[in-house]
Amino acid sequence: QVQLVESGGGLVQAGGSLRLSCVASGSTRSISAMGWYRQAPGKQRELVAVISDDGSLNFADSVRGRFRISRDNAKRTVYLQMNSLQPDNTAVYFCYVRRTFGPVERVYKEEYWGQGTQVTVSS
Repeated sequence: QVQLVESGGGLVQAGGSLRLSCVASGSTRSISAMGWYRQAPGKQRELVAVISDDGSLNFADSVRGRFRISRDNAKRTVYLQMNSLQPDNTAVYFCYVRRTFGPVERVYKEEYWGQGTQVTVSS
């Protein structure tokens, strides 16, 4: 099992910035990807940004160029720097971790989610 603790959410005015952090603990070996999803009221959870262990990045088009994701493997932490925030970025942001393990002929994947941290952007 992997436990995830998020921090850094809050209330910010449009145009402002926030930095989210997520620390993983427990069975953190074989973590292959870390990142963030979000869910706005009345909407489905959606990808924000994910960084894989090979350094490859996956961003939602709507945040590309404004948000930056990074990870510190030694600290088992993933960060999301959010700049130029807009009211439609208001959502609960969830930390995401994927573990990949097992022999080549039978790869297992597990996914874990944090409790979520509220980000509210006022106009």
